[in-house]
Amino acid sequence: MASFTKQDALRYHQCGRPGKIEVIPTKPYSTQYDLSLAYSPGVAEPCREIDTNPENVYKYTAKGNLVAVISNGTAVLGLGDIGPQAGKPVMEGKGLLFKVFADVDVFDIEVDDKSVDGMVTFVKAISPTFGGINLEDIKAPECFEIEEQLKKELDIPVFHDDQHGTAIISAAGLINALEINGKKIEELKVVVNGAGASGISCTKLYIRLGVKKENVWMCDSKGLITTSRTDLNKYKQAFAQDSDLTTLEEVIKDADVFLGLSKADVLSSDMLLSMAHDPIVFAMANPNPEISYETAMGTRTDIIFATGRSDYPNQVNNVLGFPFIFRGALDVRASTINEEMKIAAVYALANLAKKEVPEKVNTAYKSQNLIFGREYIIPKPLDPRLITEVAPAIAKAAMDTGVAREKIHNWENYKIELMKRMGLYNKLVRDVHVKAKSNPKRIVFADAEHFKVLKAVEMVRNEGFAEPILLGNRKQIEKTALENNLNISDFPIIDITEANQNAHRYKYAKMLFEKRQRKGCTMEEACRKMYDRNYFGIMMVESGEADGFLGGFAHKYADTIRPALQIIGTNNTLNHIAGMYIVMTKRGPFFFADTTVNYQPSARTIADTTLLTINEVRKFNIDPVVAMVSYSNFGSTRDGSPKRVREAVEILHQQHPEIIVDGEMQVNYALNTNLRLKKFPFTKLGDREVNTIIFPNLSSGNIAYKMMHELGEHEVIGPILLGIRKPVHVLQMHCSVRQIVDMAAITVVDAQTQEDRIVEL
Repeated sequence: MASFTKQDALRYHQCGRPGKIEVIPTKPYSTQYDLSLAYSPGVAEPCREIDTNPENVYKYTAKGNLVAVISNGTAVLGLGDIGPQAGKPVMEGKGLLFKVFADVDVFDIEVDDKSVDGMVTFVKAISPTFGGINLEDIKAPECFEIEEQLKKELDIPVFHDDQHGTAIISAAGLINALEINGKKIEELKVVVNGAGASGISCTKLYIRLGVKKENVWMCDSKGLITTSRTDLNKYKQAFAQDSDLTTLEEVIKDADVFLGLSKADVLSSDMLLSMAHDPIVFAMANPNPEISYETAMGTRTDIIFATGRSDYPNQVNNVLGFPFIFRGALDVRASTINEEMKIAAVYALANLAKKEVPEKVNTAYKSQNLIFGREYIIPKPLDPRLITEVAPAIAKAAMDTGVAREKIHNWENYKIELMKRMGLYNKLVRDVHVKAKSNPKRIVFADAEHFKVLKAVEMVRNEGFAEPILLGNRKQIEKTALENNLNISDFPIIDITEANQNAHRYKYAKMLFEKRQRKGCTMEEACRKMYDRNYFGIMMVESGEADGFLGGFAHKYADTIRPALQIIGTNNTLNHIAGMYIVMTKRGPFFFADTTVNYQPSARTIADTTLLTINEVRKFNIDPVVAMVSYSNFGSTRDGSPKRVREAVEILHQQHPEIIVDGEMQVNYALNTNLRLKKFPFTKLGDREVNTIIFPNLSSGNIAYKMMHELGEHEVIGPILLGIRKPVHVLQMHCSVRQIVDMAAITVVDAQTQEDRIVEL
C-alpha cells in the first residue's frame, strides 16, 4: 500500500479547493449572448423539446453521462456506520474515479436515512436527474432490498458496487486461476468467509458461472451458516448447509477456493495447508487480508493468491469494473444492469489479463514484463485498455438482452470514440500501424540483446506488421528472452561474430569496398567494419536481404547515420539529410525538424530541411503548414540565425511558391493563430493552423522536442531520418518499447513505399 501519514491524507483533501471534485461548465459563458442561450430566454427552447418528447432530455442535458453516487454512510469502507457526512469523502473519491477512468460525470449524494423505504423513496424522487445510480457503502441486508426495489421501479441502471463490483473482479480472477491450475469450476469446493453484501454477491455470481451451490460453504462471524441456525436473514439462509460442522477451521479442509471478505488474520497457515492442491485464496479483507501475502506464499508454493491491496500481485480492485460498466451502460442508454452484463464484464476482464501488457502499465507497477500466470490473473487498474475492453462488452450484452435503448452499429468506431474521450486516441499512429499491417516487411532490429528491443519485437510480431530479424549476441538474446518470458522462437537471429556469417561478412565487405574504394576505404577496413552491427545490418538492407533497419538503441546517433550515408546514401537531388520528430498533442501532431543532424545550418540547408520535412509530412496524408521559427519576428533582428531563417524563407517563396511556409517568427506567433493574424496579417500562413516547425539550428530543435516530451507529457515519435535512399531509422538511446514499436511501423511503411529513386526537391 502507498505510504502516507494522517497529515498527508488530511492535507490532500483540504489544500486548495476543499474536497476532490467540482462542477465546470461545458458551454461558452463569457458574453451576454452566451448567457442568454445558457439560461433565460434561450433555455426555454430545450425545455419545450423535452416536454414534447421526454427522450430529448438525453439530447439537450447532461443526464446521459451523469451518475448519482448515493450512500447513507452505514457501511463505509472498513469504518462501519459513520454516517452520511463522514462518508462524503469516500463518495467524492468515487466521483473522481468515475471521471478519471471513464469520463462519467458524478454528483455524490449523502442521505440521512437508514431505512429501506426512505432510501428507495429518495432515490426514486431524484432519478429524473441521472442516467444511472451507483449505490455505495450501505450495510447489509438493507443494501439488497434497496437495490432490488429500485431495479424494479426505475428505468435507468442501478448498481450496488460493494456487491457486484467485487463479485465481477474476483470472478474474472477465479476464471483465470482455474485456467492455470486446471480445475473444473463445477467440481470446486468453495469456502466463503464473510456473509455481507460482497460475500453473498460474489457467491451468487460464482454459481452463475458454474460453481455448484451445494459445494459452497459460507461462514459469518458466528461460524458456518447451517440449517440449524435461527439467527439468519433470508439472504444467508439461501446458502445454509445441512452440516454438523461449525468453524472455518473445520470447513476449510480440502477446499479448492477460499473467498475472504471478513477481517484480518482469520486464516491460519495450518488452515491453508489443509486445503486441496493448487488452492485459490482470495483474501480481500480491507486493509489487511485474512492471511498475509508473506505468510501465504511462505506456507505453500502451489497457491494462487489475491488480495484487495495494491502492493501485492492480483489486486481485486473495484475500479476495474464500475467506471467501465456504467460507461457501456450509459452509451447504449440501458434500462438496467442485468446478470448478462455482469458476466460480460467478467469475461472481458479475464481475457484482458491474458493479453500483452502495455509498457506504461509495467512501468507504473515497477515490473519489467507482467505476463499471465499465478501472479497476474487480473488486469491492473491503470491499464488504459480497460475502457475499450469492458465498456463495449457491457454495451453489447445490453443490446443482446434487449435492455439497450440505443444501438452501436460500428464497434471499431465506438472503441475509437472511447479512446478519444480519454485522450488515448492517436489517429496518426493508428493509421501508420494499419498501413504497416497491410504489407509486412523484413526489418532488422539491431541491439536485440536489450529487453526493450526484444519486447518491442514481440509486440511487432503480435501486431503483425513486420517480420523481425534480430541482430546481436545470440547467447545474450536467448538469455534475455528466457529471463523475461519473451517468445522469440520464430525469429531469425544473426550473430555477426559466428562462423556461419563468414560468407555474408565477406560479401558485404566487398560491396562496401566497391562503394568506398575511392574514398579512402581499403578491403581490410571494409572487412573490419562488417563486425559492426550497424554496417552489417544496413548492408542487409542495401543487398535486398532485408527491407529496413532500426538501430541506435545502444549506440550514438552518429554511429548509425555514418554507415547509412556511406552504404545507402541520400534519395534526393539535394544530397542532404535531416532528422524529424513527431510530437503528439491534444491539438494534433506537430512535426519538428531539424532535431538530430545539422548543427548550424546555412540558409540553403534550412530550406532543404524544410523540403525534406514537407515531403515526409505528406506521407502521413497531412498537408504541411510550416512555420520557420527563431527568436525574432520578420526582420526585427538582422544578423545571426534569424538572418539565415529569413534567407531560407526567401529561397522557398521564390523556388517553391506553392508551399505554405513563412517566417522568421517567434514560436508563440507560430502556434497562436489569432495572435499571428492580429500582429502579422501579411503572413503566407493566413488563418491556417501550423503543424510543422522548422528550427534554426540543431540545439533549438533538440531542446524543444525534449521539453515537449518531459514537461508536456506528450508522446514523441522519432527521430525519423529524412533523405536516406532506403528505410533506415535511428532510435533514441534507451527509448521506450512503445517508441521502438512505432518506429518499426514507420520503417515498414517506408519500405512499402520505397522505390529506390531520386526525389526531386
